[in-house]
Amino acid sequence: MAFATRRIGTTGLVTTEYGFGGAPLGNMFRKIPETEVEALLDGVWEAGFRFYDTAPYYGFGLSERRFGDGLRERPRDSYVLSTKVGRLLKPNAGDHPARQEFWSPMPFEPVYDYSYDGVMRSFEHSLQRLGIDRIDVLLMHDIGRVTHGVRHEELFRIAMDGGAKALGELRDQGVVQAIGLGVNEWEVCEAAMDFARWDCFLLAGRYTLLEQESLASFLPRCLKEQASVIVGGAYNSGVLATGPVAGAHYNYAPAPQWVLDKVGRIEAVCRDHGVRLPAAALAFPLTHPAVACVIPGMSRTTELAANLSILDEAKRIPVALWRDLKAAGLMREDAPVPTA
Repeated sequence: MAFATRRIGTTGLVTTEYGFGGAPLGNMFRKIPETEVEALLDGVWEAGFRFYDTAPYYGFGLSERRFGDGLRERPRDSYVLSTKVGRLLKPNAGDHPARQEFWSPMPFEPVYDYSYDGVMRSFEHSLQRLGIDRIDVLLMHDIGRVTHGVRHEELFRIAMDGGAKALGELRDQGVVQAIGLGVNEWEVCEAAMDFARWDCFLLAGRYTLLEQESLASFLPRCLKEQASVIVGGAYNSGVLATGPVAGAHYNYAPAPQWVLDKVGRIEAVCRDHGVRLPAAALAFPLTHPAVACVIPGMSRTTELAANLSILDEAKRIPVALWRDLKAAGLMREDAPVPTA
């Protein structure tokens, strides 16, 4: 497909509007044989995706290693590579609570470290796992109150005093071109904007067809400060892909009834316009001018084929769909959408 492109913040990085979220390549919830990984990465490349996001946490280094193997021979200036800091991987093949998210992860244990030294070490370790000479976008991973609970204030302070300084130095030295946060909470992104200048935020599940509370203050501030948003979790962990079916997931857990009810109403409006729900879900975030890229995750070539079909449909969403969703109270009135 011929994807349109957008600039990330005020940097020189230009990304396709759709990219590839790399959590599945860490065997998230499913073990993927290496032959399937190779076929998937080749297919994603041939399809035209040119933004690739990964993290040390995904498969405890497995996703980074697989991305490196798949991208190493590609022309380096033809894609944008993003990874994250905030966890160090220590050798440990035993039990760890996070291991349940990944099938057969690499034999390491992730340990939170948002300090200056921790971020610098994490960056160096990622370069080695990837086996690629540079990382374009470096994101601080999973800070936030929902993630850390009572430890949030302590870890946020360390992140802003230490980790943010390290990221800023790497950008100032030209080692990376863009820095930001990769999180599930828009509130922590906005709080971090008081402490540093960020180029972008990878925000999972918080600006979607289902929920747009980040429009209240965060997204307007991104426009004001020229920081881009990369949208992960555009399906809200699945419910906007499957619809309100039995077993649908929202925020990595079974969808509550209020979510199923709202998604059912959204899907009915989409159906009235001959639009599949997942096509509207992937199209919607890019209607906001702060959003630079949407990154669906895929673990099979069949999922890639399905997403390509959905993305082709997403290019032809009738403007009346957005109008009717607003009229039904299913979308915030201040959500920017095409009008012609």
